Amino acid sequence: MWLDPEPIAGSAAAIATLQAAGVPVLFVTNSSIKTARQIEAKLAAMDVDATDAVVSSATAVAQLVAPGDRVLVAGGPGIHEALDAAGAEAIADGPDTPTDGFDAIILGIHFDFDYAVMTRLCQAILGGARFLATNDDSSFPTPNGLVPGNGALVASVERATGLTADIAGKPHPAMVSLVRDRVGEHGIMVGDRPDTDGRFAYAMGYEFGLVLSGVTGAAALPVQPEPAFIAADLAELVAKRHG
Repeated sequence: MWLDPEPIAGSAAAIATLQAAGVPVLFVTNSSIKTARQIEAKLAAMDVDATDAVVSSATAVAQLVAPGDRVLVAGGPGIHEALDAAGAEAIADGPDTPTDGFDAIILGIHFDFDYAVMTRLCQAILGGARFLATNDDSSFPTPNGLVPGNGALVASVERATGLTADIAGKPHPAMVSLVRDRVGEHGIMVGDRPDTDGRFAYAMGYEFGLVLSGVTGAAALPVQPEPAFIAADLAELVAKRHG
């Protein structure tokens, strides 16, 4: 939908075409920084109606904790909002945050991650907290090229603790269950990452529509898993399917 901070041309009109045709549209993101309402507002500024149609990796990871769990959060407001809705106690990581007594830690992408944050998370995990992460995307696109994603942060904590994180976002089971409950057994997953969006489509039993407007460019083709559809962007894909 966008390559921050700019919308991808034609995407809003493509969504409007689908919605006018009565096609259910769900916006599924591995980002966990923003709350669902903030993402809805960002889409609304692009003239896209996403009311109650946003599912993020923060929403998915909150499904992995129980009401009353005490959770150390290294991540954005989206995680805190989702944990509050799940009835868990979200405690923001910080320099003075004790690392004992947590049921779980959640690591989501944020831009203050450093050695001190890694140390606190490792201490909490080695003290018995479950190691949860919003997603394991290795990178994400920006106007200046690819930058490290949450998967890079997760890998550092996994290496330090010797433990593997339970990942919630695409293409993992928590997100699969969440999205299937919302939109059913059949559909098309449109995205720009074969390793995330493509695998998620196959896990859902959906067709995979690859757009070349983000992480994956034409030079990377062919890719696995194999897309059912390939288009320059969302507008072209929708025109092929619904034009």
